Amino acid sequence: MNWGTGIVLAFIGFICFILYFVITMHTDKKLDHDLVNENYYKAELEYQNDIEKEKNSKALDTDISWKRTIDGLVIQFPENFEPKFIEGKVFLYRPSNKQVDFESSISLSDHNLLIPDKRLLDGRWNIKIDWQYKGKSYLYKKEIVY
Repeated sequence: MNWGTGIVLAFIGFICFILYFVITMHTDKKLDHDLVNENYYKAELEYQNDIEKEKNSKALDTDISWKRTIDGLVIQFPENFEPKFIEGKVFLYRPSNKQVDFESSISLSDHNLLIPDKRLLDGRWNIKIDWQYKGKSYLYKKEIVY
């Protein structure tokens, strides 16, 4: 065995090593990662609207707040707004598992919205509340640990 044969065998070994990892990455389902948003082009076009909604939210005297209770996650809307005029959607996104993501519409009888404990797993969540009050739109985004 000479140097030329050794170099060729080393190249063949390296190529086999790389091919093994490429094939493993494409076929192993536990290594599969999804996009955060399936319609990311559409979401990008709506980004300026979200910026305006967030500006409206930051201009409020009191913004939305949340707290964890025994019953679940309680989202508190500003006290100076009438609950019957508040409408919109709450979207909870779990970065580690898209199967538990969910969206809920806002319907209030008082200033609090309860998301039941059975729908939430412990850990990190991204919460996005897109809501309107008398025609003016607001957006609240937060990373929370439940």
